Amino acid sequence: MDKFGIGQPALRFEDQRLLTGHGSYLDDVTQEGQVWAYYVRSPYAHAEIVNIEVGDAESAPGVLALYTIKDLREEGIGDLPCLSTHIKNKDGSDIEFPPRPALADGRVRFVGDPVLMIVAQTPEQARDAAELVFIDYQPLDAVVQTGSAMEENAPRLWEHAENNLCLDWESGDQAATELAFAAAARIVSLHLVNNRVIPNSMETRGVIANFEEDRLVLHVSCQGVHVVRRILANQIFHCEEADIHVLCHDVGGGFGMKIFVYPEYVTTLFAARKLQRPVKWVSERQEAFLSDCHGRDHLTNIQLALDENARILGLKTRTTANLGAYLSNFSPFVTTAAGVPMLVGCYDIPTAHAEVRGVYTNTAPVDAYRGAGRPEAIYAIERVIDVAAAEAGLTPLEIRARNFIRPESMPYQTALGSTYDSGEFGKNLLDAARIANWESFPQRRNEAAQRKKLRGIGVASYIERCAGGAPEQARLQVDQDGKVTLFIGTQSNGQGHETAFRQIISEHLGVSFDDIVMVQGDSDRIDSGGGTMGSRSVPVGGAAVAACTEKVLETAKESAADLLEAAMIDVEFKQGQFRVVGTDRTCSFKEVAAHAAPGDGGASFNEQEGFAPQEATYPNGTHVCELEIDRETGDLEIVKYTVVDDFGKVINPLLLAGQVHGGIAQGIGQALLERCVYEPESGQLLSATYQDYTMPRADDMTHIEFSLNEVPCVTNPLGIKGAGEAGAIGAPPAVINALVNALQEFGVRHIDMPATPHALWQLMNTHQN
Repeated sequence: MDKFGIGQPALRFEDQRLLTGHGSYLDDVTQEGQVWAYYVRSPYAHAEIVNIEVGDAESAPGVLALYTIKDLREEGIGDLPCLSTHIKNKDGSDIEFPPRPALADGRVRFVGDPVLMIVAQTPEQARDAAELVFIDYQPLDAVVQTGSAMEENAPRLWEHAENNLCLDWESGDQAATELAFAAAARIVSLHLVNNRVIPNSMETRGVIANFEEDRLVLHVSCQGVHVVRRILANQIFHCEEADIHVLCHDVGGGFGMKIFVYPEYVTTLFAARKLQRPVKWVSERQEAFLSDCHGRDHLTNIQLALDENARILGLKTRTTANLGAYLSNFSPFVTTAAGVPMLVGCYDIPTAHAEVRGVYTNTAPVDAYRGAGRPEAIYAIERVIDVAAAEAGLTPLEIRARNFIRPESMPYQTALGSTYDSGEFGKNLLDAARIANWESFPQRRNEAAQRKKLRGIGVASYIERCAGGAPEQARLQVDQDGKVTLFIGTQSNGQGHETAFRQIISEHLGVSFDDIVMVQGDSDRIDSGGGTMGSRSVPVGGAAVAACTEKVLETAKESAADLLEAAMIDVEFKQGQFRVVGTDRTCSFKEVAAHAAPGDGGASFNEQEGFAPQEATYPNGTHVCELEIDRETGDLEIVKYTVVDDFGKVINPLLLAGQVHGGIAQGIGQALLERCVYEPESGQLLSATYQDYTMPRADDMTHIEFSLNEVPCVTNPLGIKGAGEAGAIGAPPAVINALVNALQEFGVRHIDMPATPHALWQLMNTHQN
């Protein structure tokens, strides 16, 4: 393959392997002597466990063991931790951190809560044995709806969580914001729902646990082996991190859901150590619906204070966030410090105050899902901006342009604590409106009306904060034949990391793609890693890779100088060649590697370097959605979609387009289709199959007109801004804004997600009557 450097639209290197069946996913891995785990899960949303009778299950064919929480407690196995201990209540007190045992301890708190683990020779035998287990439950009242959790008579999930309140948090300047509202010429308010979604990765969660040479070994489909190892060692098995080896192979989608440590990881490791043989578990699809961490599920009231010229004076929000029955690893952080700073969006808002109350309900835990708090924030501000435009008699474009932060104001300190380093929000908006032919929309609306269709157009301008946080480290090993092996602690979940990292190495070292190998997903071979989350792999990991190539070149210069019979100071590296300055004497990188004296492991060069971001990056852009609704049926079609994004310096525009397309599909899914429903009375998940939970399909999409406005990031050494979550952030408000625009003749001010055809049909008929 030819060399492809930074900025070139190289095809994904990994696709040949993956598309021809040569990938290695968790279900492709089988170990000698492997047995299978199956979980008996609670059929009740809330109940006391009175008694567990295993009956004939213990002696059923193929059964090797049955385990309950009693077995884990006897071995000193710890509970699953929540790592958001830095999140405090508004009065400075600690939030409520109830225990989350790997198997239910006396009480179950959501449908799907694991109670008992069965290990058998085959998955079928384990499943059959589960039918012989009898668990006597004493059902309790349950609460599943976010808005009902804090009601006075709501069932309490945890003794110390009064009114099911986990946290009561705030950010911003309340006093200054109240003064701004008192001086406002107009106050605009909106109450909205950010609906619960279920991640539904193509590859379900799975693990193979083993105990080898006095070490716990875990093969897991995840988003970062070092994160999993650290939690398992420090909080659960109470051992040294070196005593646990975590491996991850190819991963068929994560979307945030595979960051976390789950009960099944703990119990399979426990069973493998007890039985001294590998134990495998792969989630069934319905099991995934019940037990994977869900996303979103917020109720928000947002208010804008405007002056007489519709300039924003201040912003107030109050959110109730559903955290589920237990706290997942990062859930309090996601709903507070991760998302809230983005509530001010792209706008010059002098003061803001945000309050968040996190509540427990008898539902699956809620944690990070593509965007992790930022989609919720941008949805809120972009919806209320559209409402404000309507009430002030302005177009959606006018009110945004009037309130955008100007490029000359960068770096810009927002009222909620972020520092935007760069961005041209007005240009994004104008470019998107031009490409979408915004000005000629009235003609298209009139033409659609003749076909008895309601046509609408909507815009959303987003900004998000990502690619900050933990440092990342890269190691480059160059063999005598010039082949380069990259060891890095990020974890591809399908994003195309192998291609992006190859491009960075190719750009800096001048080697071809075929001479580069990437090693990831092995906590023994890679010293450290922050994993893949928050759009950080290429901005942070790529910066570490680039820094490491510079170290390799510095080391290689000594060998090149010797080969060229020159002083090191006279040797430069350009376009893949070492050259004696001012002469035509050159040698290739491969020749230098072959000349170098081999070091440890026979490598010519072996260098390691890291990058620790001092500030996040702030990708931004504008989405324009145009759609049609059938008056008679409520059926909806997206007919045109335009995106202008600023991701800073671009490594590969093809990879970027793929990330944006996938994110938009997920955003459209949330906006129009994905409806997670728990029955209020029983707490049963009614949308636990693909017959009941609608995923976005190819015919729900349309052609996406995608273009870039490259404004380099000032705080990233490569000038990159994260891109993985942007599509899912901009799409929901753009789609809902377009829907409200289409429905303007009915006087519709707002419609909550998911705006299904049935919901649209009901709304049109209600307003007609």
